[in-house]
Amino acid sequence: MKEKTYSTRSGVIHYWTHVVDANSITIVFLPGLTADHRLFDKQISYFEGRYNVLVWDAPAHAASWPFTFDFNLMNKAQWLDGILEQENIKNPMIVGQSMGGYVGQAYAQLYPDKLSGFISIDSAPLQRKYVTEIEIWLLKRMEPVYYHYPWKSLLKAGTNGVATSEYGRQLMREMMMVYDGDKKRYAQLAGHGFYILAEAMEMDLPYEIKCPALLICGEQDHAGSCVRYNKAWHKNTSIPLEWIKGAGHNSNTDKPDIVNRLIENFIKKI
Repeated sequence: MKEKTYSTRSGVIHYWTHVVDANSITIVFLPGLTADHRLFDKQISYFEGRYNVLVWDAPAHAASWPFTFDFNLMNKAQWLDGILEQENIKNPMIVGQSMGGYVGQAYAQLYPDKLSGFISIDSAPLQRKYVTEIEIWLLKRMEPVYYHYPWKSLLKAGTNGVATSEYGRQLMREMMMVYDGDKKRYAQLAGHGFYILAEAMEMDLPYEIKCPALLICGEQDHAGSCVRYNKAWHKNTSIPLEWIKGAGHNSNTDKPDIVNRLIENFIKKI
């Protein structure tokens, strides 16, 4: 994997890529909120050399810092497209975990004919109809909650709450420790992420997935209402839904072999 950068008006985005064949499918891995490119280490090690792969540190995350918090979800999708254009990637297939799945849906809204595939891992639908007024209200007010929460308690809840495996929890802890000693940045990062998510939902756009798609969700995903959302998403769209037994919110770190197999089978079908 080669580290590269993409400059925006708000800061510089760092991403990593390895291209085998520019004309074949490129798996674009998008980590969730406060996680970074390491979230997909088990996927990169499996797919690198077999398919084109790309993963980023999302704006304001980890290496993609400093960054001004003046962007929205659509900006993230636009910058992602800029990165894909910079790399001359023609057939992107987005694999988005949690917030990464929302970015993927924003990308599908803006560039419906560019995606060759979309996989949601422990994410949820971006359409307004799935969320309540109180959920929108809460999403817009999360920054002070994170800021006033004791860091040690936040670190414990953040690691144990998203993964069931020792590997998954240790990895999440390492990614959170990027912000150790700077809880203000962490709170702002999380709060801004939830805020722009609420904004995108309030736009009430179709966010239709017109390419082949797959939903993956851990059976023990207790982050928000992911399980409920995925059941409704599957029911309303008929997008196939795969439940990962024994996995939490970061199911690709809890059960990487199963998730890798699902991704590979999906690629072969499309």
